[in-house]
Amino acid sequence: MGWLPVALLAVPLVGALALLVSPYALRPALRTYGLILSGITLALAVLLVATFDYGQAARQQFEVDLPWIPGLGLRFHLGVDGISLPLVALTALLTFLCFVYLCWGGARASFMRARPRALVFTLLVLEIGMIGTFLALDLLLFFVFFEIVLIPMYFLIGIWGGEGRRAASIKFILYTLLGSVVMLLGLLLVWAQTGTLDIEALSASHGAGMSRSVQILAFVAIGIGLAVKTPMWPLHTWLPDAHTEAPTVGSVLLAGVLLKMGTYGFARIAIPILPEGAAVVAPWLGAFAVVGIVYGALACLAQRDLKRLIAFSSVGHMGFVLLGFATLTPVGINGALFANIAHGLITGLLFFLAGAIKDRYHTADIPALGGGMLATLPRLGSVLTFASIASLGLPGLAGFWGEMLALLGAFQPANGLPRGLFLTYMVIGGLGAVLTAAYFLVMLSRVTHGRPRHATPAQADGGEIEGGPVAEITALDDRLIHEPPDERPVEPLTSSPARAATATLETPDSHAPPGIPESADIRGHELLAWTPLVVLILLFGLWPGLLLSLTTPAVQILLGAVS
Repeated sequence: MGWLPVALLAVPLVGALALLVSPYALRPALRTYGLILSGITLALAVLLVATFDYGQAARQQFEVDLPWIPGLGLRFHLGVDGISLPLVALTALLTFLCFVYLCWGGARASFMRARPRALVFTLLVLEIGMIGTFLALDLLLFFVFFEIVLIPMYFLIGIWGGEGRRAASIKFILYTLLGSVVMLLGLLLVWAQTGTLDIEALSASHGAGMSRSVQILAFVAIGIGLAVKTPMWPLHTWLPDAHTEAPTVGSVLLAGVLLKMGTYGFARIAIPILPEGAAVVAPWLGAFAVVGIVYGALACLAQRDLKRLIAFSSVGHMGFVLLGFATLTPVGINGALFANIAHGLITGLLFFLAGAIKDRYHTADIPALGGGMLATLPRLGSVLTFASIASLGLPGLAGFWGEMLALLGAFQPANGLPRGLFLTYMVIGGLGAVLTAAYFLVMLSRVTHGRPRHATPAQADGGEIEGGPVAEITALDDRLIHEPPDERPVEPLTSSPARAATATLETPDSHAPPGIPESADIRGHELLAWTPLVVLILLFGLWPGLLLSLTTPAVQILLGAVS
């Protein structure tokens, strides 16, 4: 079955190349082209999950080891173990769901207008880089895949993003490229000291051939590159702008997968290959992690924009992941790996929901939404509530286990680490968890609860009326104004500011704001895209052993380097 990892990369690669070779022949099928290719990739990922030997989760399976650049001793080495398997499946799933989102509903029209061939090509190349990062077992091959994702994400934000897309995309590429250069220096230092780039061999040697000072230097260099992508405070400042301006599919993949590439690098490379460096840097890593947890939560409390709030929440959640790694214990690292997957599912769903809300209201400004979503769009409001309480860590949902295990790992860190310091980190992290619950509950109280206060055409261009929703009514559904459903005459809207401030469209038995029909609740394509995420959030929340039994054997081998 060694062909499976190659096929996972080959399907999106061949699809992307076909768009370059035969652009006009594929144009009529562009709407479903990416959906079919990502669906095939997802089917291959499901086959990978189904045929994986769970009794041998600690070792690499489905290995492919071929000469790549013989003169330099570089090899095309791929494989999957208990750490990388869930991330490969998560990547394939989220990419497929993004294409589902693009192929139907309101997103379809904008998709077909805005360079559809380029968008499909960009998402397929992005999928190659994301999956390849989790499959690579050669340091330089890992770096190549790690870098491949930067260019398509840059264009995804810069071309299909919001009004501030240019500045956000430039900030994204500058931060991540700078971090990658520093990481490359660390990887080359490891190569120079050991004479190999094979990740399996380096992990098995547990740092042999490298002095303590070299390991510390290499860990810091590699860690900085990974921390930028994670992102770790204070290297996080590119993230809120990138998330806010990215299109919905860009935000989903950025939060759901790209951030995991940084944390995965700690588990696959930094900790097992550089154990002495990890032991020295761990207290500092924990300090930055807990500062990020609290900072992210406080920043969320100050946000008015829904997408920006979700973006800052990622800083806090990734802080818990880094704290788990910093403990260097099986409990903490298992918690970090679990939180990785949980965050990908929950935050991916949250960004889908933020895109749907912005599509209805033409704004993501929380005060402008006006509250009352459970009354106006009850299904959409209910799923938003579910995703929010999952993200704040309610027991029984996936968001709880990773953060709880990370804090438990800090209670009893690895031998040699200062326990008193990590107990302090645990307390600060617990405070951050309380603040996380606070900002999500505040957001829900402002968006989903209360009586809806309706926007009017006078505020359609982004103004505010006492906290009421801002909605471009004529843009949302011009028919509701000019062609009432029952054909009864409607009193025309006047240009008088007083009249405009009080005008509403009266539709019998409707509680929706004017211009937002009841049919604007969850649509079929959204239900199809969101249901797998909801099911998995519930499944891993109620049965965490599904993931923990997969990662635990691999973590025990990984920690052989630092025990």
